[in-house]
Amino acid sequence: MEFSFKQPKTYRYEILNDLPEATTVLYVLHGYGQLAKYFIKKFTKIDTDILVVAPEGMHRFYRKGNSGRVGASWMTREIRQVDIDDNMVWLTELDNLISKKHPINKRIVLGFSQGGSTAARWYLNGNTKFDSLIVWGSDFPSEEENVLERVKNDLNNHFVVGTQDEFFDEDRRNALISYYKSIGFKISTYIGPHDIDVQTLINLIHRIQQKL
Repeated sequence: MEFSFKQPKTYRYEILNDLPEATTVLYVLHGYGQLAKYFIKKFTKIDTDILVVAPEGMHRFYRKGNSGRVGASWMTREIRQVDIDDNMVWLTELDNLISKKHPINKRIVLGFSQGGSTAARWYLNGNTKFDSLIVWGSDFPSEEENVLERVKNDLNNHFVVGTQDEFFDEDRRNALISYYKSIGFKISTYIGPHDIDVQTLINLIHRIQQKL
């Protein structure tokens, strides 16, 4: 018979542009098998007045065998809902911590690949008030219900996907674009693979800021 219990855990995150007076924070959630300290380097071209925070998934593992390069993930299919719930708790506490250190009044969350679903869940969770959600190269979490009703007044949400994304063929990409349009997301595409395209990112953040 299986049992479980709760015990505090230490979480890790990275920061760029750590200015005490920062009022806008961009949370960036990495994809499967990535680490925050490398993922955050993709955001070094962001305007320096935006605080960039990269949380790291709770589960770290060797990407090949039992040594070498390490990656992290947000959850697996094993006790999936427990991990999702734990993610929501610690991400909310992270925002509370950041908001105590900085006079934050605008929040953007970007999730890449596996991190896209986690970002969407955090956005919909309601315990943290976000001004914009960016889902990049990711499905929307299938378990979320009544999504259109919950986001219908949110006009600054975006879906981004590369035309050469190896995880989504043309039919799947078009289906995703249609779905995100149906729930009010703006669509951005770029010529490139499953990765953060820096120029697309910069242009998108500027567009979002104009509406904040």
